[in-house]
Amino acid sequence: MTILIKILQFLLSLSIIVIIHEFGHFLFAKLFKTRVEKFYLFFDPWFALFKRKAGETEYGIGWVPLGGYVKISGMIDESMDKEQMKQPPQPYEFRSKSAGQRLLIMTAGVIFNFISALIIYVGVLYAWGETYLPTANVKYGIVTDSASYQIGLRNGDKIVSVDNVKIENFNEIPSDIILNDRKTIQVERNGEIINLPIPVEFIARMLKGEGMLEPRTPFRPYVVSGFGKESPAKLAGITEGDEFVGIDGNNFQWFDEFQGYLSRNRGKEVLVNAVRNGNQVDIPVVLSAEGTLGVGSSRTYAQMFELKTVNYGFLASIPAGISKGFKTIGDYVKQFRVIFSKHTKAYESLGGFITIGSIFPGVWDWQSFWNLTALLSIILAVMNILPIPALDGGHVMFLLYEVVTGRKPSDKFLEYAQVTGMIILLGLLILANGNDILRLIRN
Repeated sequence: MTILIKILQFLLSLSIIVIIHEFGHFLFAKLFKTRVEKFYLFFDPWFALFKRKAGETEYGIGWVPLGGYVKISGMIDESMDKEQMKQPPQPYEFRSKSAGQRLLIMTAGVIFNFISALIIYVGVLYAWGETYLPTANVKYGIVTDSASYQIGLRNGDKIVSVDNVKIENFNEIPSDIILNDRKTIQVERNGEIINLPIPVEFIARMLKGEGMLEPRTPFRPYVVSGFGKESPAKLAGITEGDEFVGIDGNNFQWFDEFQGYLSRNRGKEVLVNAVRNGNQVDIPVVLSAEGTLGVGSSRTYAQMFELKTVNYGFLASIPAGISKGFKTIGDYVKQFRVIFSKHTKAYESLGGFITIGSIFPGVWDWQSFWNLTALLSIILAVMNILPIPALDGGHVMFLLYEVVTGRKPSDKFLEYAQVTGMIILLGLLILANGNDILRLIRN
């Protein structure tokens, strides 16, 4: 059920942003009296799930959920309608319009995606406000892994700043380090401020999911609220509601100490010390090969830390939402520098549809849904404006060349460019989704 909910959220989100994008092209084409032959959500090779003709436009839903398109008369696009291009230009065709009108038609989809993302952020902040964990409230410090330990971080360190810049939202620290090419991190340890360098190799490891920077949490109270698919604890007789108090008679102050003990004894039998209905019980459990019990707890950050919630009135939500939107756009653009860096090898972390779908929560949460839809709308806009033939940005690039030089590229050149762009996009699609498949195999 969890996977189904993720898929449904992803498909709904994708449908919304694709329709908005294609409607931008459609609307401006109509404004300039350009014929739109098709308006499709998803692609329809060989057949469509639904189609209906209204006026001069066929509206439909394809069966391949990779996007959508509008087919504009007299335009070289993914339909590769060469026969139409052999005919003399007609007044209603895209190629008969001025360069300025063609430019607006081609950029309208991107503009609509940007504007819709800003509107969504405004709506989200007005409806739910913004809740986050302030860095100053991470009172127990952080918990580290091997990558963060290697650069000098230790369990219990309290992050003060990054490059001597204070980060208000604790959860934004990893992305700030990656996107802003930070060089140092300042932590408080035993009352002393320590300055630690951030090597490039650490950023590369963060992109692979290492370099954990998470709040350190107390071990207790830890009450069992559920079990994993394969649970040694459940097989041994542990039940929901049991409260763990120790392992093998060892008491733990911190949850990471508890995890470390289990990891060191993976595959072995341990004695779980628990409280059930007010009485202590000791239950022998053979740990999994990974050193886990296969249990979950319902405790949340809100129970362990003081979160901060900022609520916005309608008028206040407008500038706040716009600011959040532009910050998100800026952060996403910065990712291209990281992706093409030879040091980080971020291309190895690129993800396809599985990665995108996995970011949606396993339960239907409208706040998360709309936040992620706004993010995907920005991603679609930025990706589409890249100067790659077959994307909107490729068409814009050739239009700008025409405006500057006064010479329009030949239809034959545009056909070749379209094919080249489609090959590039197919290659990127294979790379991203191939990474997804490899990660699934490795895990």
